[in-house]
Amino acid sequence: MSIRKGDNAIGFTLPARPGETVDIGEYLGKDKLVLLFFPLAYSPVCTDEMCGLRDSWDEWKTLDAKVFGISVDSPFVTDRFRAEMDIPFPILSDFNRDVSAQYGALHDELMGLKGVAKRAAFVIDGSGTVIYDWVSDDPSKLPDFEAIKAALAG
Repeated sequence: MSIRKGDNAIGFTLPARPGETVDIGEYLGKDKLVLLFFPLAYSPVCTDEMCGLRDSWDEWKTLDAKVFGISVDSPFVTDRFRAEMDIPFPILSDFNRDVSAQYGALHDELMGLKGVAKRAAFVIDGSGTVIYDWVSDDPSKLPDFEAIKAALAG
């Protein structure tokens, strides 16, 4: 199963840090959302991606959307990565890989590691419909952030 443009987004709850969860379902039908799946915290390309958003955060704030990073790292790792890199949005832990699989953003194997998230981006409009999707099998390729912003500006 995978979620694509035109589909209704699937709600889910994931830890943002140990003992604190975020329920994406609470935002569906109310807020615009950007879900950014990435393989592994602290890897060079993933760090560049998340820090690039951090560095242009003022521009992202004007788009009136909630942004969430999602990786298969543990909530201890995602929380530390967010804090150390000063990321201004939640990084969620999909440690059990359920959400990555539902969204069609899960590698069977990547560099000898099983069950790593693909680099992927989903934009969900205020009605809960996916209006942009991008999923890459190439972990070194970054999403087209201008296309994501254009989808949000709609």
